[in-house]
Amino acid sequence: MLSRASSNFGNVVKGALMALFFVFTATTTSAQGPLRVQAQQDVVFPKSELTIRTAGGKIYPFTIELAIDDAQREHGLMFRKQMDPDHGMLFDFGAERQVSMWMENTVLALDMVFIRTDGTISHIRENAVPFSRDIIDSRGPVKYVLELNAGRTKALGIKVGDKVLGKPLHNGG
Repeated sequence: MLSRASSNFGNVVKGALMALFFVFTATTTSAQGPLRVQAQQDVVFPKSELTIRTAGGKIYPFTIELAIDDAQREHGLMFRKQMDPDHGMLFDFGAERQVSMWMENTVLALDMVFIRTDGTISHIRENAVPFSRDIIDSRGPVKYVLELNAGRTKALGIKVGDKVLGKPLHNGG
């Protein structure tokens, strides 16, 4: 009798463990990749517009998503598999400060455009490597970081000293 009770108890435990395994698997994998948890899917990014004006006078408009709170900045473009060429994500850090970024869980290769409070581009990191844990430093205080598809800054001739303008930067647009 004791062995039969132990056997039933063992089956219950096995069943419970299997159920937990399936729940865990369902919440940590998706069509967009492993370790995508529900909390990350719930992050919403407001949209806006901005332009980049080069020293040569060319103007390039972008539709951007805004990462303005901690949850949005932590999630950023992680797990995204594509982004339109004229789109990007603007990280707003609230005040100028030294900023460090990395590409862990980021599928897309990106150009990172580091921007001062007045909209001046202070540094560009081209072709940041997907999934890398290497630290990408702003090389000085910045208020914003604009992430674009890798190669966009070079293709458009965007350089340090050019201006980023728009409502999200409170400098026009």
